[in-house]
Amino acid sequence: MKKFFLLLIAFTLFQGGIWAQVDSKTTTAPQASIKWLSVEEAVAAAKKEPRKIMIDVYTNWCGPCKMMAQNTFTDPRFIEYMNANYYCVKFNAESADSLVFNGQVFKNPDYDPSRTGRNGVHQFSRYLNVSAYPTLVFMDENATVIGPVVGYKTAPQLEIFLKFFASNQHKTVLTQEQWQEYQKNFVPSWQ
Repeated sequence: MKKFFLLLIAFTLFQGGIWAQVDSKTTTAPQASIKWLSVEEAVAAAKKEPRKIMIDVYTNWCGPCKMMAQNTFTDPRFIEYMNANYYCVKFNAESADSLVFNGQVFKNPDYDPSRTGRNGVHQFSRYLNVSAYPTLVFMDENATVIGPVVGYKTAPQLEIFLKFFASNQHKTVLTQEQWQEYQKNFVPSWQ
C-alpha cells in the first residue's frame, strides 16, 4: 500500500512538473513594441502632451527599411526610449492614402495599384524633402521639421540623434564644429 501511495505521489509530481513547464512557456509576457501612430494622431497627441515626433518614411520594396523594422525597431532600448520621449509614425512614401497635415491635404496622384515594386511618390514625402529610404524625419512638439536622419541605422547608431533632438540640443548646436564637439562628448549607453 505504501508503494502505491509513493508511486501516486511521484506520478502527480511528475505530471505537475510537465504542466508547469508548458504553462511557463505559454504565459510569458508579450514583447513590447513601438506605439505607432498616424501623422494626424501624432500631431494631435503632441498638442495634448507635447513630445517630439519621429516619422519613419519607408517603402514596401526597400531592403534597408525592412532591416530597420526587424532590427532597430524591435530593440528593447529603442522601444522604451521612443515610447517615453517621442510620438512615432510609420509613413509609406508610396501609399495611396491621403492625409491632412497643417490644414493641407496630401495625396499620391501617381499611385497605380497595378504596379509591383516601386510606385508613385506621395506628396507628403516630397513635402518632407525625403529622397532616400529609409529616412527618419524628426519634428518638434509643434510638428515643425527639425531634420532628417537618412539610411539604415541600428539602435546604438540612432541613440545620439534621438537624445540630441529630445533634449533640444538642436537649438544650440548650430555649426559643424559644435556638432563634432557634441559627438565627441556624447556618452552612449546602448552599446
